[in-house]
Amino acid sequence: MVLWVILLCALVSSLLGGLYVLGVFRRRRPHEPPLDKGTIPWLGYLLEFRKDSSEFLKRMQRKHGDVFTVLIGGYYFTFVMDPFYFGTIVKESRSKLDFRTNAAQLVLRVFGYKPIEATHSIVHAASTKHLMGDGLTVLTQATMESFRKLLLFNLSSGEKRVWQEENLFHYCYNVVFRAGYLALFGTEPPQGAGNKEKAEEQDRLHSNQLFQEFRKYDRLFPRLAFSLLPPKDKREAEQLKRHFWNVLSMKKVWQKDNISGWISEQVQLLAENGVPEYMRGRFMFMLLWASQGNTGPTAFWLLLYLLKHPEALKAVRDEVDKVLRESRQEVKAGSPPVTVTRDMLNQTPLLDSALEETLRLVAAPLLVRAVLEDTHLRTGSGTEFTLRKGDRVALFPHISVQMNPEIHEEPHKFKYDRFVNPDGTRKDFYRNGKKLKFVNMPWGAGVSTCPGRFFATAEMKLFVFLMLSHFDLELVSEEEEIPAIDISRWGFGTMQPVHDIRFRYRPRF
Repeated sequence: MVLWVILLCALVSSLLGGLYVLGVFRRRRPHEPPLDKGTIPWLGYLLEFRKDSSEFLKRMQRKHGDVFTVLIGGYYFTFVMDPFYFGTIVKESRSKLDFRTNAAQLVLRVFGYKPIEATHSIVHAASTKHLMGDGLTVLTQATMESFRKLLLFNLSSGEKRVWQEENLFHYCYNVVFRAGYLALFGTEPPQGAGNKEKAEEQDRLHSNQLFQEFRKYDRLFPRLAFSLLPPKDKREAEQLKRHFWNVLSMKKVWQKDNISGWISEQVQLLAENGVPEYMRGRFMFMLLWASQGNTGPTAFWLLLYLLKHPEALKAVRDEVDKVLRESRQEVKAGSPPVTVTRDMLNQTPLLDSALEETLRLVAAPLLVRAVLEDTHLRTGSGTEFTLRKGDRVALFPHISVQMNPEIHEEPHKFKYDRFVNPDGTRKDFYRNGKKLKFVNMPWGAGVSTCPGRFFATAEMKLFVFLMLSHFDLELVSEEEEIPAIDISRWGFGTMQPVHDIRFRYRPRF
């Protein structure tokens, strides 16, 4: 009899524990936001959220207001949709709201890299040194050399002004990815005197092969991040991971010339902190995706919006030509390609605004913090709410800021000069008469702001600058509409198009 009682108690305890894990007993506490667990235990709203995150959050906002908590795949996420609340959250101490918890889980799953405690400080220090200030000047020069090698290498040969036709997305992603990769991860060393041309040809071949494999992995990335890959795709993802771990292994990385200080310094610091060699190769894979996973797609959208808006294309091209004239350079038939410097890129307020407008329309990161202890927050407007330990708090700026008609008039339209005043200064934005700090958040915010944003911006601007200064550009079909975005990539930075756009280009002179 005693044995049966023990077994029954164990069964009841297991049942109650299972129900607790599934969220059956969760109730809203005083001062907590509205709670919505959905109808499926544990899963909650996972399927709806993955199907279309944007539409799901809009529906929840209409139902519950600007702050609400929902169950998604075993975790309770409190979404904050009012931009006046953002400052309170991004400034909160890491001891209460920590972005590294989710980031560590993600990079282990998708890159196989297990972060150490010093990883964030290593990346931040190296990025501050090499992707900003004087370091950025050096890296911009290296990127210019990469574009010369990939984009402009045959222009001075007197190539005829013949139209070439390409897939716009593939073209932009391919060229920008390869230029960034060569500038950061190094180039093939010439094998003996007079073999520079052969080494450059190897760079073009190798970087293109790497891009093809990268695109295969990139297509799997969103479902891999959510652990939703079917067995066949999961096997492919694992094979691709091993490929990149091999290509970016320490043995092969150190065979290159012209490795950027950003790469070499981080590898050295990881080694000094006891990170094994195989894990440093996985770290390289993470850096490759972090640095090149969004720049090419963003360059595509920027060029597409300019091509679809002739007045914008003319204004930005006129600005580019003006900067060239002031630098005493000229694009003409038979002459060497121009050299664009960081100083020249700093003289393009219209291009800056067009790029920021593009990011406003297509960049949709999900900013998540783990709640490490019960946290009571009070916003600048006086609103108060409490976050529960063990939950997640999330911001989705694409809806709450970037596409908010109370902040950006006609938010679905591309306005190349939206962010610039006539005198070239940056515009301010308001909501309900109150100036906003956060009006566009493609790079994140607070301690999780992308440390490579200045290099990424320079890389994309340099690509567009060179395309506009050296080539005539036009869409194959002027009537073709801007394509819809791939909604499976909500939350992972820049969106990608659901179908191809064809364009033509030829040397301007």
